[in-house]
Amino acid sequence: MIVTLTPNTTIDQTVFVASLTHNKTLRATHSVYSMGGKPTDASYILGELGISSQALGFAAGALGEKVRQMLSAKGVTVDFVAVNGESRMNVVIIAEDEGSQTTITTSTLDVTPAHIDTLRARFIAALEKGASVVVMGGTLPVAVPPAFYTEFIALAKARGVTVIFDAADANLRAGLESAPHFIKPNRDELSALMGAPVSTLDEAYQAGRQLVTRYGTQPIITLGKDGALAVLHDRAYYVPPLEIEVVSAAGAGDAMLAGLAAALGRGQTIEEGLRLGTAAAAAVCLMPGTAECRREDVERLLPLVCLEDYPPTE
Repeated sequence: MIVTLTPNTTIDQTVFVASLTHNKTLRATHSVYSMGGKPTDASYILGELGISSQALGFAAGALGEKVRQMLSAKGVTVDFVAVNGESRMNVVIIAEDEGSQTTITTSTLDVTPAHIDTLRARFIAALEKGASVVVMGGTLPVAVPPAFYTEFIALAKARGVTVIFDAADANLRAGLESAPHFIKPNRDELSALMGAPVSTLDEAYQAGRQLVTRYGTQPIITLGKDGALAVLHDRAYYVPPLEIEVVSAAGAGDAMLAGLAAALGRGQTIEEGLRLGTAAAAAVCLMPGTAECRREDVERLLPLVCLEDYPPTE
């Protein structure tokens, strides 16, 4: 069973505007509500692919119930801890004239130490009932310290469960202390972690190799329109981007999480996970809503994915 852990559950509202300009009223050309939050996105996408998962985390209010309903409709087993406040509403603004994407995020969950104790107990129970892979990450509610990830990754690893982790800034640093098996930083997150811009493919490779050496983790680095780079213990792959017309890239990185988890959960190779994750990410980019994709698009795109040895062999 694949388990996803989302401390800060979210609904995304994606708003398309003709042009993003300041100090004036903008009229949206259209908008769509969809799933948000890295691990819940992964569960949502897995559900579309017909792959079961169990979603854990914190949720509250009407938006938290909406997250629960959307996941359940995809066949996901949901076991959120009810907390105070309200699950987040993020706004993704896409300017159609320049293709830019801006996300406005909030933090509105009110989590107490007792809530964390309850989630810990449910997480351990899920791990001990046969979890094969855990996907966790994203932002944390205000009262939850980054050490949350240090602890929860360690809980999974102590029970022999593979951990795929995706977070930024202090949360990423805290999670790395427990050496998750895989991390999935994007270019900006990797740059912030390394303290220097990561602009080229070789800079991404060198940074990834440092992370392997220092933490024992294996980074799957997503590079947006430039594809992805997987830096593993004994090899590395460059994954060229597929040629598609992008509608919205929101949730594409989370599709990579889903593909990796699906393959590893079935006992397949990481290479199969990279292929499925890349195809799913491209399928997400074809849709306006965060983490929305069609299974038929994933299956159509999967044979087009290539893995190239990196650095290239002579």
